[in-house]
Amino acid sequence: MTATIYVPSETSACSLGADATAAAIERAIERSKLDARVVRNGSRGAYALEPLVEIDGADGRIAFPCVDARDAAALLAEAELPGRRHPRCIGSADDAPFLARQTRLTFARAGVIDPLDVAGYRANGGFEGLEHARAMAPARIVDEIRRSGLRGRGGAAFPAAIKWQTVGDAASEPKYVVCNADEGDSGTFADRLLLEADPFQLIEGMAIAARATGAHAGYVYLRSEYPRARDVFTKALAIARRANLLGRDALGHGLPFDIELRIGAGAYICGEETSLLESIEGKRALVRAKPPVPAVQGLFGKPTLVHNVLTLAAATTILARGGDSYAAHGVGRSRGTATLQLGGNVRNGGLVELPFGTTLRRLLDDFGGGTRSGRPIRAVQVGGPLGAYLPPARFDLPIDYEAFAADKAMLGHGGVVVFDDTVDMSEQAEFALRFCAHESCGKCTPCRIGSVRGAELIARMRADGATAGGVALLEDLCETMELGSLCQLGGLTPMPVRSILRDFRDDLTRARSTT
Repeated sequence: MTATIYVPSETSACSLGADATAAAIERAIERSKLDARVVRNGSRGAYALEPLVEIDGADGRIAFPCVDARDAAALLAEAELPGRRHPRCIGSADDAPFLARQTRLTFARAGVIDPLDVAGYRANGGFEGLEHARAMAPARIVDEIRRSGLRGRGGAAFPAAIKWQTVGDAASEPKYVVCNADEGDSGTFADRLLLEADPFQLIEGMAIAARATGAHAGYVYLRSEYPRARDVFTKALAIARRANLLGRDALGHGLPFDIELRIGAGAYICGEETSLLESIEGKRALVRAKPPVPAVQGLFGKPTLVHNVLTLAAATTILARGGDSYAAHGVGRSRGTATLQLGGNVRNGGLVELPFGTTLRRLLDDFGGGTRSGRPIRAVQVGGPLGAYLPPARFDLPIDYEAFAADKAMLGHGGVVVFDDTVDMSEQAEFALRFCAHESCGKCTPCRIGSVRGAELIARMRADGATAGGVALLEDLCETMELGSLCQLGGLTPMPVRSILRDFRDDLTRARSTT
């Protein structure tokens, strides 16, 4: 039996030396004439274990964490494959505490299969959802999405079924499915991980959405900073076409569907759906006024379903297992699983998929393991650069859209960035506004001008200390941006600033320098 040695080819694993590890293993196999082959899989997202080498041989599939090139040579030094008794073996990767405590629905295959092996994808449950969808009327597909309680995972948390129904009911043709893979929030990487580890899942999810809405063309808008994701997904599209999973009969019954990959140019504003559509059309990425919403008048003026990667990927699980099965996870109106990404000053960074309702404290303690520096956590920012900063007193907040909104915070795309007690929160407040000023499309005055004036105001506070009048002026500016901005970039930038005024005000009112 030829053993298979899995070495991740995903971006984060490669940044930790996985390419060199794979090359060292290849040399050792050739040198020792071992009956083994190397497969470059995706990552499981447990980055404290990377490069994670897994050997599927006589002892089953067993894992060896943190294997660099030198370790790889030693691992195979005896001219035989190491087994479960090897001191570096941790048994099955699924049993590692970071992974064993998760509920993986969307990321069940990530790091398990060869991302470009369509047969392996099918053997591990892939295309079950699409096969079911092909045999269902569009209205029934939408009903399953409705029963699941799926909401947009990109941040807005809008009920997915309403979008699907609106596009499907629209009389205008043609219709489009657009995937927003312009993952620009700080501390987020779930979209990239899925594209690099399980790309056929996105293709399947888009095909299901097309079948439900009557669309025959799709676009994936990918951020330019993801070259590995671009390479993997481009190859996956070609493989899907050769396998007739895209093309003239992709949706069954002679219905065509194909997907085109478009690459962004580094503008954060293209994460906003209408700006993204403008960019696909070849125009400057300016935010459109709404209404009309994209579901009615979107790409090229036609009905368009716009979702992010995780929302479309979740549709495959829902159609494979049924909407009720998916809705069995979660709490309240937040159904299914939340895909959370731990980053910043954290001991165990990586991807964590858990049912909605888990507390932020459990995420940080059971999975994050505290700070990498060993110092106390002072704050976490949840939801990207526009999300609130939360102190330890708020860590019992359940991960639930409504609970976060009630606490004047947001889940966004699920990024959780950890800061220890050395962080200067006044600096973070200034950063929020400078970030908005840098990334604004410039179309509306509250965002374009308000962010600049806000950053200047906080800079003066940091230098000289804040007065009561200065704080009141900052609060008024935040209200103007929130209520007057055309899109959520300007509308949400006040959130991190207000959270600092609420929970870390001393950092703003204490002067940082003297002249």
